[in-house]
Amino acid sequence: MSNQWIDVSVPLHNGMVHWPGDEPFNRETPVQIAKGDPCNVSKITCTVHIGTHMDAPHHFFDGGAGIETMPLEAAMGPARVIRLQDPGLIRIAELQPHNIQRGERILLRTPNSDESWWATPEFKKKFVHIPADTAAYLATTGVQTVGVDYLSVGGFDTDGPETHRAMLGAGIWIIEGLVLGAIEPGNYDLICLPLKIAGSDGAPARAILRQRS
Repeated sequence: MSNQWIDVSVPLHNGMVHWPGDEPFNRETPVQIAKGDPCNVSKITCTVHIGTHMDAPHHFFDGGAGIETMPLEAAMGPARVIRLQDPGLIRIAELQPHNIQRGERILLRTPNSDESWWATPEFKKKFVHIPADTAAYLATTGVQTVGVDYLSVGGFDTDGPETHRAMLGAGIWIIEGLVLGAIEPGNYDLICLPLKIAGSDGAPARAILRQRS
């Protein structure tokens, strides 16, 4: 069994897929050695909900905590990857057999994990997501962290605000935009650290996994 760390985050690059209406990722190099400058310096613009990122309660609660308040243990420690087959929704009936426990960190691999999804700049409006009733169910489990394999836990046309509020309001920390296509179901060590942006509703993150023996 390999004990190597596996990167499950999306590389940030110009032209990458982003949520419709959000500021896309853009990197420029206004200072360049090639122009005679002493070094290279990049400038980036984007929303904080780009690529692999985490949501803070402030994302859907005006007085909610910012991303800098996230306890490190929320996104560092043992995690379980669960593979789901439903092509439309993350349903309660498919989660229940996995007996999710209080304090767990769970990462949900769905049909979104097809590698072609991240290879295109086209945003896919019909992606597998957590509907409001499943979000309410997850809140009752006491799960600590939930990660998903596209840009939102909630859907594009339905359940977006309701799903986020149910989960964030229950104290669940959310990881969105994971790359899980090569990750088999099972137990892993997780490290996912968002940028420490004071007061922010979220932040880009680097997420890595290591299979547990």
